Amino acid sequence: MSAYVPLVGDIARLAMPALFNLYFALVAIPVGFALAILVALGKGSRNALISGLCRAYIYAFRGTPFFIQLFAFYSAALALNVSAWKPLGIDWLVLNPLFLGPAILALNTTAYTAEIFHGALRALPAGEIEAARAYGLPPGRRFRRIVWPHLIRLAWPAYTNEVVFLFQATALIYLTLPIVGDQHDLMSMAGTLYARDFNAGLHYGVAALYFLAISLAIFYVFSRIYRRLTRHQPAPAPMNFSFRRVLGR
Repeated sequence: MSAYVPLVGDIARLAMPALFNLYFALVAIPVGFALAILVALGKGSRNALISGLCRAYIYAFRGTPFFIQLFAFYSAALALNVSAWKPLGIDWLVLNPLFLGPAILALNTTAYTAEIFHGALRALPAGEIEAARAYGLPPGRRFRRIVWPHLIRLAWPAYTNEVVFLFQATALIYLTLPIVGDQHDLMSMAGTLYARDFNAGLHYGVAALYFLAISLAIFYVFSRIYRRLTRHQPAPAPMNFSFRRVLGR
């Protein structure tokens, strides 16, 4: 029984830090989702300037590690502190990891999600869009009725993976940004506990279990949403597994 005491203690101690990781993800997801729609449409725009800017944005964020992005934006925020944030009286907000972390995370996921949406946009049935134009549907209504429902159904499986990756990326935020007060996330708290007894397997193992459990919850919730999005389509045939050798067709 005594062998389980440290494990139970770590599970309890890391419960509150896990909420910080959830907070970073829950703030960044809706912001990144909304911005990604605009960037994806901008990338597919016929305006060369808008399309070029959106392509450059996607390339810049997808082509650099998130860890470096955290350093770059935090360094820029610090450099502007005396000249911009302090005179405006918002330095307490801009330099706080609870604001800066989700903001950088949202900018990062915007690029990846926009690329997913743009790919789904290119895969839309051209015939349906042409039919909507032939019926005289205005662009806004055509997007709501024809383009968006198809786009989100096509993009949802890949977007689910992006959300899971986004949540896992929250592990890097407090490895880069300063820890203010008791703002410990899973990785920073696991590192603090490890510094006390050097039991890496226990502390980082429990942190990994939290990431695994929350990732499984994300997969479950998003799979339920996907079922809702595809409720009008026939259900796929169940997969049957057998160890018997198939002799003929």
